[in-house]
Amino acid sequence: MPRPRFPHPLALLVGCVLLAAVLTWVLPAGKFERREDPATGRSVVVAGTYSRVEPHPVGPFRAFVAIPKGIVDAASVIGLVFLIGGGFTVVERTGTFGRLVHGLARRLKGRGILVIPVASVAFSLGGIMMQMQEELIAFVPVLLLLVRQLGFTPLTAVAMSLGAAAVGAAFSPVNPFQVIIAQKVAELPPASGLGFRLVFLVPALALWIAGTMYYANRTRVPPQESETGPRMALDWRDGAVLLSILAAFAIYIYGAQRLGWEFDELAALFFVVGLLAGLLHGLGVGGTAEAFVDGFKSMAFAGLLIGFARAIYVVMNEGQIVDTVVNGLFTPIAGLPPTLSAVGMMIVQAAIHLPVPSTSSQAVLTLPLLVPLSDLIGLSRQVAVLAYHYGAGLCEILTPTNGALMAMLAAAGVRYEEWLGFVLPLYGLLMALATVALVVAVALRLQ
Repeated sequence: MPRPRFPHPLALLVGCVLLAAVLTWVLPAGKFERREDPATGRSVVVAGTYSRVEPHPVGPFRAFVAIPKGIVDAASVIGLVFLIGGGFTVVERTGTFGRLVHGLARRLKGRGILVIPVASVAFSLGGIMMQMQEELIAFVPVLLLLVRQLGFTPLTAVAMSLGAAAVGAAFSPVNPFQVIIAQKVAELPPASGLGFRLVFLVPALALWIAGTMYYANRTRVPPQESETGPRMALDWRDGAVLLSILAAFAIYIYGAQRLGWEFDELAALFFVVGLLAGLLHGLGVGGTAEAFVDGFKSMAFAGLLIGFARAIYVVMNEGQIVDTVVNGLFTPIAGLPPTLSAVGMMIVQAAIHLPVPSTSSQAVLTLPLLVPLSDLIGLSRQVAVLAYHYGAGLCEILTPTNGALMAMLAAAGVRYEEWLGFVLPLYGLLMALATVALVVAVALRLQ
């Protein structure tokens, strides 16, 4: 059976913008009253105060005007995407990541299977810290050489790199493209709930690594004889760059919690990381600038998706139907226990991620609707963010609309249906773990 074809994500979002404009003519305008919550300092809706207001339908031209407005509204998020992408492209250009992986292979040579947990943890850190996916495509030649020498299949290379990074991102407490963006939209402190997320990150990675090791052992063949190639040892400059990446996140977490830092500060930190990497490794001012430009180009599509997705909310807000939609969603959920509502949110987020493959776009598209809904049904905003994070994030290992996944599979010579056969059982186990996490979060009233 041929794989279903979906519209181009940008075309899909433009269609959603126009559909939102149509809805402003169809749905009645309405609003909830809002109040300041003295305990949190956040603006929350007041249950039972929804009322109709004068209609404000959005015409076709105003719908297109909402697109640049959406880009402006999401400017800080888009700037973060560009500068982190540029900084990591510089690091990748220096070869630091390639030497790190090669060094791991040399140290573990002869111990075969141990390469999988070590490499998986290393790549998962990229997912945890910045949702690394597209950057991993450059590692395919080294990874294929590694697995051939150890007797593993190319699928194992994809699983212990992009797969591990995606699982790390889906359960990460600090991933700026998912959890930090979602928390900002939900008006939560950046990196809040860090300890809770760490508790479930560990078993999630353990499940993925165990599944990858089981598959690798089951499909292992006699290793191929191959030249080891020149030694590629990490030097002090690589160590300095890797430490700077860790330091950037540590500084940001401190700044966000104590100094009120937001996306602009995080973007600036990774601009500095990129400069440091380029200059330490002799790229020079020109070479570092060119690497940044290449990184910006690679992130342009993601940035546009965020802005176009934000335009959907701009149209609905101008038409004053956001609260109408929230009120309509609340009606069927109102009778459900909060725990079932949380699980339902996660399932819906998973479904939405198929046509909207950008997790950042999905955050700015869905959280403005789900946060007021969670306020109404007595569910904490942190739980709503968790439902989004797990539902959308875990789909990154599965959905064919994830361009990084499809490109990685193609570069490694792995068929999509082969990947599905491997990943579906693990996806089911990870979704079960995410469900447990939501149930516990509701029980603890996680804030």
